[in-house]
Amino acid sequence: MSPTTIGLVAGALTSLAAIPQVIKTLRSRHVRDISIWQPLLLSIGVALWMFYGILIGDLPLIVANIIPLACNLLLTGMKLYYGKNNGSI
Repeated sequence: MSPTTIGLVAGALTSLAAIPQVIKTLRSRHVRDISIWQPLLLSIGVALWMFYGILIGDLPLIVANIIPLACNLLLTGMKLYYGKNNGSI
């Protein structure tokens, strides 16, 4: 298996890990148990990894960080929005 294939598979698996939390939060609108720091710090980290991938031209690194970035930004936004409306920020 090529390094690119391994990178794409690893990126797909780690990307999929955030999706169940996003779906659960969208359905329940319950964010009390989610720390604001976890999705915020992950958003910053994956954005930096994606930017690094762009700088070095590494497609698996770029692609592997798009979905987690979107998911964690969405979770951060839901925490701020739903938490403000429910008094749980």
